[in-house]
Amino acid sequence: MQDRFRFFVGLWARAYVLLTFTALFWAGNAIVARAARELVPPVALAFWRWTIALAIILPFAWRHLRRDVPVIRANWKILLVLGILGIGAFNTLLYTGLQETTALNAMLLQSGQPAVILFLGAILMGDRMALRQIAGAAIALTGVLWIIASGNIKMLGTLSFNEGDLIIGLAVCLWAVYAVTLRHRPMIHPLSLFAVTLIVGIVVIAPFYAVEMNSGRHVVLRQESLLAIGYVSIFPSVLAYLFFNRGVELIGSAGTGMYMNVMPVMGAGLAIAFLGEHLQSFHAIGLALILGGILLAGRGSNPLAGTIMPSKASGIER
Repeated sequence: MQDRFRFFVGLWARAYVLLTFTALFWAGNAIVARAARELVPPVALAFWRWTIALAIILPFAWRHLRRDVPVIRANWKILLVLGILGIGAFNTLLYTGLQETTALNAMLLQSGQPAVILFLGAILMGDRMALRQIAGAAIALTGVLWIIASGNIKMLGTLSFNEGDLIIGLAVCLWAVYAVTLRHRPMIHPLSLFAVTLIVGIVVIAPFYAVEMNSGRHVVLRQESLLAIGYVSIFPSVLAYLFFNRGVELIGSAGTGMYMNVMPVMGAGLAIAFLGEHLQSFHAIGLALILGGILLAGRGSNPLAGTIMPSKASGIER
């Protein structure tokens, strides 16, 4: 027992091990959603993911919530926006897009988020952008468009795209708005922020879940469905939250964000191994452009990739 305790204590001090698991859990989110699409409708998956996650973290967040009530009341508008975007919109759209496109496409499209965040920061918040950052972000976004167009530039002119890719592209943009808006979050405990945004997101998702059920789409009660819901509720939600925050504590937000760019590579490997999806040349070219652009934009300063999750108080909304 003592040896096991020492093992977990040692593990808690190893940032890159924890962040590897975090990236693996987040990558698995798209893989599981794609694999279970016939058994668990997308809005149902989002609703039950966050409802179960809230039930898990609420006992730990409760005392912080009680203490932070005055600040929460004074800042309800920004918390409402964060809950709608980060919890209500992003994963619901991601799961919806995965009904029509591959997990591989979804993972690679999400890897372009830092570049979108950079541009939105300049547009919405007046952030200054160096020429290197502009060039890097433009290259990364070119990679995103290359993947959406399946390597066929002519497709951009015909506006003939995979509907799932476009939905995930919208999800990426809304996540970027969330990330930029997050800098205005109130100074409350991270668990308070996570719990409040979860509550908002669940309330937002609930009517869409009712519409989905009314349309005849229900969770197929099988072992695979329960395992899928259990996975997305625990691993990319609760455990990734703890591991990511610990990584930020150990190596800082910039280093943590840069390391998290391994996620699309892991996701691609998982999609190929478990879903039988195939890596095409346009995937490889798009990923090279995205990662190359992010590295260029982050060179010599705080890495752009650090904006993926702007702070340890941001919660887990991936």
